[in-house]
Amino acid sequence: MKILVVGAGATGGYYGGRLAQAGRDVTFLVRERRAAQLRERGLRITGLGEDETVEPTLVTAGEIDGQYDLVILTVKATGLDAALDDLAPAVGPGTVLLPVLNGMAHLDALDARFPDAQVLGGVVRILATLTDDGDVQIMAPLAQVRTGPRSDRSTPSLDAVLETLDVPGVEVQRVPDVVATMWHKWVFIVAAGAVTGLARGPVGPIVDSPGGSDFVRDVLAEVTAVAEAAGYPVPERETATSLAMLTEPGSTFTSSLYRDLVAGQATEAEHLLGDLTRRARDLGVPTPLVDLALLQMRVAEKQRA
Repeated sequence: MKILVVGAGATGGYYGGRLAQAGRDVTFLVRERRAAQLRERGLRITGLGEDETVEPTLVTAGEIDGQYDLVILTVKATGLDAALDDLAPAVGPGTVLLPVLNGMAHLDALDARFPDAQVLGGVVRILATLTDDGDVQIMAPLAQVRTGPRSDRSTPSLDAVLETLDVPGVEVQRVPDVVATMWHKWVFIVAAGAVTGLARGPVGPIVDSPGGSDFVRDVLAEVTAVAEAAGYPVPERETATSLAMLTEPGSTFTSSLYRDLVAGQATEAEHLLGDLTRRARDLGVPTPLVDLALLQMRVAEKQRA
């Protein structure tokens, strides 16, 4: 399959790099600044012992000259609209789109923009960051891709996609209800963002403060109630895992939403919290704590602008 990886940050860089190392036909669609960085240093993957360097094939906006079989979309929601414009020439009637953004709103955007393409649901799990030098630094040996057909759409190319993604360093799993899997991850992402965003700190100090653990439970209960009302109840074991992670004494964990917020950067608040609270209102589920967290992030966005 001819593959286009949109974005070469921590997620796109790692997964695209592993595909390229396995001999897959991979091209990265990146911005000019990132292209210059990758041409100078190569795509470097660090943190797993000996550093590895991939010499990537790159294109920038306006350079795509044909359609691709598989487009893997790894950008943040804040860059989604621009990415859709940039990748449009790569998409044809037979193209499979695999977005791995958190949340759900991007599926509607992709369906509307590319009605003749096959849009999969997808979830990735990876603990990695992009260093100041542009290297993909792995913080734990975790790299999973979960995908599958959405219930309302047939995906005749799914087996070929799964085979293509099955390379060393990547754990690929076909899931029977990928939309439910996406909802369940979304619940955790929103809960973590609301908890650390509202409390303005990592998990350890939050739960070490009076009322902190109860606050975490209340936020998680709000978000899981939305998923249940939408028809995607979160299994008890997943709720227990999320609660344990968000109430771990001494933990330094913070959400990416919180980190972007305190760094004065654009956040995915509208895509993650805003979309969930809109759905909650439609379903008649109250979300006062998530609403408050979203308000805080909207105010920060206005101040940043």
